[in-house]
Amino acid sequence: MKYSKLSDYRLKKLLRCFSDELTAVQAAKQMRVNRNTADRYYGIFRERIAEHQESQKQKFRGSVEIDESYFGSARRGDKRGRGVGRKIPVVGILKRNGVVYTEIIPDVSRKTLMPIIEKLVRKSKSNMYTDKWRSYDGLVLSGYKHYRINHSKEFARNHNHINGIESFWSYVKRKMRKHNGIPKQKFYLYLKESEFRFNNRGQNLYNLLKDIV
Repeated sequence: MKYSKLSDYRLKKLLRCFSDELTAVQAAKQMRVNRNTADRYYGIFRERIAEHQESQKQKFRGSVEIDESYFGSARRGDKRGRGVGRKIPVVGILKRNGVVYTEIIPDVSRKTLMPIIEKLVRKSKSNMYTDKWRSYDGLVLSGYKHYRINHSKEFARNHNHINGIESFWSYVKRKMRKHNGIPKQKFYLYLKESEFRFNNRGQNLYNLLKDIV
């Protein structure tokens, strides 16, 4: 890493702290470095991860689950349901037993969601699973084989479920809660970090991060 003020040894040690999911505060205390130094390097790590994740983007095929989620604290006056309010809407596309891709979106309308889906999911080789949100109405008309889940009637019956993507949302929110609030301008980097960790679950993250960073 150019212009580093830490020795290679200490930089690798800080990267180890990051891969082990220590917060910047915990890493700074353990390594006896300034909190701002740890914050700065953690920010660089997340930027490299985000660049890596975008470079790994590829077409999905097979059994694919799609869903949206909202991030940020609710405030009085915010809309409920699929209304955005002050929260950040994110769409997730997940291949069952595989990887996930996330993208921050301005809203959850069909006009927003369909171009993302058509860009990232193969039509001829995919089974699409979503909930009953009306923005997914155009999937069949666009040539996809589409299964809609009604949670009130058939939760996880046979293969008709979106448990995978819903589990991913829970995973991301658990990861983010430990930071006690993430600035909106940095949310994208934390989101891509969670995506990276999820997609590489079971692997040696430290070794992967050494190559990426």
